Amino acid sequence: MTTPSSATNPAEEDRLIAHGVDEELPANNQRQFTQTAALFVSIVSAAYAFWHVFTLNVSPVETWAFRILHVAGALMIGFVAYSSANVDQPQRGNQKIIKGLAVLLALPVLYSLYVVFEMSQIIASGEMITPEMETNHFGIPLAVAALGAIVASWFLRPEGNRFNWLDATLVLAVIASTAYLMLHLDGTALRMRAGTPFASPGNAWAAMVGLALILELTRRVAGSALVVISVIFVVYSFVGPYLPGFLTHDGFDFSRFFSYIYTDAGVLGATTAVSSTYIILFIVFAAFLQASKVGDYFVNFAFAAAGRARGGPAKVAVFASGLMGMINGTSAGNVVATGSLTIPLMKKVGYNSKTAGAIEAAASTGGQIMPPIMGAGAFIMAEITGIPYSDIAIAAVIPAVLYFLSTYLMVDFEAAKLGMRGMRSDELPQFSKMVKQVYLFIPIIILIVALFMGYSVIRAGTLATAAAAVVSWLTPFKMGPKSIFKAFDLAGVMSIQIIAVCACAGIIVGVIALTGVGARFSSILLNIAENSQLIALFFAMCIAILLGMGMPTTAAYAVAASVVAPGLIELGIQPLVAHFFVFYFAVISAITPPVALASYAAAGISGANPMATSFTSFKIGLTAFIVPFMFFYNAALLMEGEWFVILRAFTTACIGVFFLAAAIQGWFWGSHSNWVVRGVLLIAALCMIEGGGYTDIAGAVLAVVAIALNKFFKGKPAPEPIVSTRGMD
Repeated sequence: MTTPSSATNPAEEDRLIAHGVDEELPANNQRQFTQTAALFVSIVSAAYAFWHVFTLNVSPVETWAFRILHVAGALMIGFVAYSSANVDQPQRGNQKIIKGLAVLLALPVLYSLYVVFEMSQIIASGEMITPEMETNHFGIPLAVAALGAIVASWFLRPEGNRFNWLDATLVLAVIASTAYLMLHLDGTALRMRAGTPFASPGNAWAAMVGLALILELTRRVAGSALVVISVIFVVYSFVGPYLPGFLTHDGFDFSRFFSYIYTDAGVLGATTAVSSTYIILFIVFAAFLQASKVGDYFVNFAFAAAGRARGGPAKVAVFASGLMGMINGTSAGNVVATGSLTIPLMKKVGYNSKTAGAIEAAASTGGQIMPPIMGAGAFIMAEITGIPYSDIAIAAVIPAVLYFLSTYLMVDFEAAKLGMRGMRSDELPQFSKMVKQVYLFIPIIILIVALFMGYSVIRAGTLATAAAAVVSWLTPFKMGPKSIFKAFDLAGVMSIQIIAVCACAGIIVGVIALTGVGARFSSILLNIAENSQLIALFFAMCIAILLGMGMPTTAAYAVAASVVAPGLIELGIQPLVAHFFVFYFAVISAITPPVALASYAAAGISGANPMATSFTSFKIGLTAFIVPFMFFYNAALLMEGEWFVILRAFTTACIGVFFLAAAIQGWFWGSHSNWVVRGVLLIAALCMIEGGGYTDIAGAVLAVVAIALNKFFKGKPAPEPIVSTRGMD
């Protein structure tokens, strides 16, 4: 980020390290349109994002209708913007064959759309729609064509960025299924009959096609893991009578299941409620911040503040990823945004490829637990628990500080062991100039203040978005009509992945509610734990991490909250603690081997082995595995209790985190530590983080013992400092 005066000074401009952090890199299967097509897609995407802001603030739409249109819009834009495979894959099938098949499959979809129009006329005349019309003339043609187009798109695709006309058929299928659902929302027929034996067959067919389209778009934008799990849950709904033990249930027929799953108990439930309100609003906010190049400023500010410290780029990664976490709700997204800059610089000052990638992955994952935005999971938590979002954000402050403090200390001790220095002053942005642009934090400050003043999340987010546009006028990147249009366009495209993931997670949540497997699982959890809250928490941790492996945080938390959290609450654990516990482990699954998406993304940038990177990031982020257990034992870490109790718990926890980092890295009191000292430090750390009176005393005594042992078993000192040099290989 540059000031107007510095923009004309090449020497000062050269010292700004971060450039293009705010640029949104296209996915491997994201189409890049040109000229007229690109303009058309941009208009539709911008209109979609703006429609949400307008309806949320000015002209509300009925809840079910709003959520149905929300999902439908994402599906239509998604099938246009994302190919069924990477755009660099070779062409499969002749273009004429693809177009011909697309037209052939589009005909029954158009016919089903015409039938919906006929249904509207019949309803207007006061007559009844026959089941044969809904099944034979609407449902079967639509389902055959939609499923045929999905499967065909896997095997037939044009070259490169060229549009696959089979995806146009899928867009038509979205319109047809949505048109049916919207038509029958008029009145109470769909609401009252959905999920019952009296559900209309057309409702089930439209919902089935909708589910298939959601699953296909989720596969395109988020990979196959969540899709496979969702399909397993769908199949489970039908094969329940044939399964043993707690998995058994009576089973559901086609009409009852699909009509139920596309209601506010499933796809249109809590996850979509959040994505259609809070999430998309904050994506618009993030897009406005990116338009004014706030991401560049955050990273340059972090370099100016921490770049001179030993191992400077690693500490910059910690600061920058925490700041970027305010505007980027995904761990892998944070890695790509900041890691492409920080990882090469970390390698230049002495970190090996594995450690550089691991530091970035651990820091970027922490961005999802950083208030006030905290990724999408916090909004879903507020929706599920009924706890105000502002209370959740306040409760998240101390755990987030502990996580980033631990990560900072980890990289600092690693730098000390390797004898690193920071970057030279002439390599870094001038801190005085960065401070002069601190007004770029104003939109985030407005967001926080508005939330604490009692404004709704929607109103606070809207005010912060408007503030981002106003603040941009103090920078060289003033937001005019063209920039605002681009921001809405960017927001529309950015929202597709999270909307698809939330809708897909709704399928799993709906199946859990319909079959009752969640309640039975909670009962088994209680029996295994035998009323031991600690054992129950351990099982909950394992389940949340397993669910999160390969799945986005939002989906992992939503499923874990449905399966595990009720059992924890039944054991007497407070709802906020139970959900925060599950949420934390859903987040850090991104750095937990063997499937650690954030670590794999970082390894792709650093060139290190992905598995080795994930194990190292697991070590660096170890505090996140301990703190959730500690705030279970000491609720003061979640800002509950008297202020002096909270302050004492926070202070001792910070000291404990220091001991933990020293134990993990084997560096204490200016020298290497042996395993005896590290073991004593680890126990001291756990005692201090727990925060009780006796445990604090025990931790302090053990710390003194560790100091004495460290002097007695004096380790080798740090090597000679490594000097950072710009351009070093």
